[in-house]
Amino acid sequence: MANINWYPGHMHKASKEMRKIIPTVDLIIEILDARIPFSSENPMLADIRGDKPCIKVLSKSDLADPIITQQWQDYLEQEKGVKTIALTIDEPEKMHGLLNLCHKMLPEKSKGDRNIHAMIMGIPNVGKSTLINNLAGRMIAKTGNEPAVTKNQQRIKLDQGITLLDTPGVLWPKLENKHGGYRLAITGAIKETAVSNDDIGMYAVGYFRKRYPELLKARYHLDALPEDEVALLEAIGAKRGCLRAGGLVELDRAAKIVLTEFRDITIGRITLETPEMMEAELIEMAEIRAKKEATEAARKQNRKGSRN
Repeated sequence: MANINWYPGHMHKASKEMRKIIPTVDLIIEILDARIPFSSENPMLADIRGDKPCIKVLSKSDLADPIITQQWQDYLEQEKGVKTIALTIDEPEKMHGLLNLCHKMLPEKSKGDRNIHAMIMGIPNVGKSTLINNLAGRMIAKTGNEPAVTKNQQRIKLDQGITLLDTPGVLWPKLENKHGGYRLAITGAIKETAVSNDDIGMYAVGYFRKRYPELLKARYHLDALPEDEVALLEAIGAKRGCLRAGGLVELDRAAKIVLTEFRDITIGRITLETPEMMEAELIEMAEIRAKKEATEAARKQNRKGSRN
């Protein structure tokens, strides 16, 4: 998954605008995809937020594994000033519970009958616009399956004295964790033209085989799951008629089927990462970063020595 330009040019501008207005807001609402709470979180936003109270909304929770969603809520709420709520578009009344949670986190505002200014943020295609429209009770934010639909900031007055500041979808400027890139692609957060379907399809079936083998067997009528990702994708493709001349399986077609059926939960409710996985990957990334820094420091030292 190399040499992919994930991030539109307006992302840097959006982060600068958010830094400028953060002192004027009382609370941050960060939308995460319940299937990938770690990969859909923007590390830059934690720095922008500072010590502002934060509600992390696990959107699309009806698509995710409910047991792991609860694990994520317990994990995320260990951080000071953070509360979570799991939402789905099928439960609009629960979405309005988000407004009550805003008041609970800012009791001094509620008692004083003062407006709450909340900034809502999240990476593209995470469900932010759908949530805004439900809270407002009208079509305000444009929704769509394509990433980066929201382009400009806008202020929206909601019930219960809450003003919502919408921001453009933001992605971090550099994606260090390769696993996060694959998960974003699997959920559709990244345009399909940015990466080959068979590549992310193989990553997906490899994970499903490990974490949700029975769902995979049931959906594709497989008695056993091959250990090799290519062989597994080929087995699925063969079952679904993704064949070309000579009986060869078209991996791209098979991958499209798997990705589509994951996204519409035909396979089942699947979460692509757990808090334990996140902890392990953070350690892995820190080790990689330290190794790169050591290599660069040694290179600079050698260059300095060669000049002397």
